[in-house]
Amino acid sequence: MNNIIVVGAGAAGLMAAGQACGESSKVIILEKMKFPGRKLRITGKGRCNLTNNASVKAFIEQFKSDGRFLFSAFHRFFNQDLIEFFDEIGVTCKTERGGRVFPESDKAQDVVDALVEYNRNNDVKIIKNVKVESLEIKEGRIIGVTGIRSGGKGKNEKVTYPADSVIICCGGASYPRTGSTGDGYRLAKNAGHEIIPVRPSLVPLKYKDNVLKKLNGLILKNVKVQVWMDGNSVREEFGEASFIDDRISGPVILKMSRFIVDSLDLKKKIFISIDLKPALKEEKLLRRLERECTQFSDEKIDKILRKLMPSNLIGTCLAYTGLSSELDVSSLNSVKINCLLKWLKDFRFEISGYGSFDEAIITAGGVSTKQIDPRTMESKIVKDLYFAGEILDIDANTGGYNLQAAFSTGWLAGRSAGGIYY
Repeated sequence: MNNIIVVGAGAAGLMAAGQACGESSKVIILEKMKFPGRKLRITGKGRCNLTNNASVKAFIEQFKSDGRFLFSAFHRFFNQDLIEFFDEIGVTCKTERGGRVFPESDKAQDVVDALVEYNRNNDVKIIKNVKVESLEIKEGRIIGVTGIRSGGKGKNEKVTYPADSVIICCGGASYPRTGSTGDGYRLAKNAGHEIIPVRPSLVPLKYKDNVLKKLNGLILKNVKVQVWMDGNSVREEFGEASFIDDRISGPVILKMSRFIVDSLDLKKKIFISIDLKPALKEEKLLRRLERECTQFSDEKIDKILRKLMPSNLIGTCLAYTGLSSELDVSSLNSVKINCLLKWLKDFRFEISGYGSFDEAIITAGGVSTKQIDPRTMESKIVKDLYFAGEILDIDANTGGYNLQAAFSTGWLAGRSAGGIYY
């Protein structure tokens, strides 16, 4: 009997364990939390963006590091395979804007429940409250794991589980309250693997300007956001941005955050510039401003500003442009109109930092893919040791790409460990 241990009951782990099962395999999952799939339950704001209907080529382009590593996994188990898999275990899927695929129920909990039931039906045993402390390796081959099992009334016991194969699927370091506290990096490093430095990705960005803190709760839709580094425009995206306390977030910001995080770590000076009117070129916007100045010449400037932006952005506009809320429209000369125009097209402020792993959707960095066989997910250093999911140095934009990578690598690692060929 082939004893297989899966460390971690997240997306990759639950998929790997179920796929590893066969007539000659006994599979157990060791999960340190009280419940499996803790992080999976909150993905996609509780809706669980499972995958995307994009092509393999488009998928690979969404990954920040060497996405080509995933070609083999995607070739064997990709988005349509995943949709069919979930349909077979009772989760019907739907496709929304941007090709994003969700469970039809919009409930991530349904996904977790179905995966847990799928494993039970395959005789996979999930042992909870076990934190794996070390890998047992002999003569370059994995022979088991040792961990601490939490009992009632604070009692803990050291336990060792022998194994013929071990699959490490204990996630990254983001959302540590769900159990992703980076344990797998230590296990991998002690086994001889290189760990690419980990940092938050898909994470809100911080700013120091107190004026901006008054924008808490503001959502800006259909704007163009540019990243300026050391005086040069280096990135731009269109979409939605939002302000929360002393942070800016939203889909556009999260998408660019990985690049910004790395740039900030290199001590680069980073500014964000928001074009509030990307559909209007400066000349056309100027004519509009001039028309409204003529039309509302006997009003205060507030009258015009309310037509140009959300009301809770007006105070910030006045602070940045130096204009007064008591200013009469009739007194707006060409200099002041141009000042307002420039701000509408280039609302710029400095980024001072980024959120912690508590706020990051995923982790960048992790186990170097150079030491993993992409055809099997097996370690090139330790025989019968496999890795899958976020613990690997693979991270992508939002849109279902990261979960698909977890499911695909989990599927491949499970089948490889179980000797189930495809």
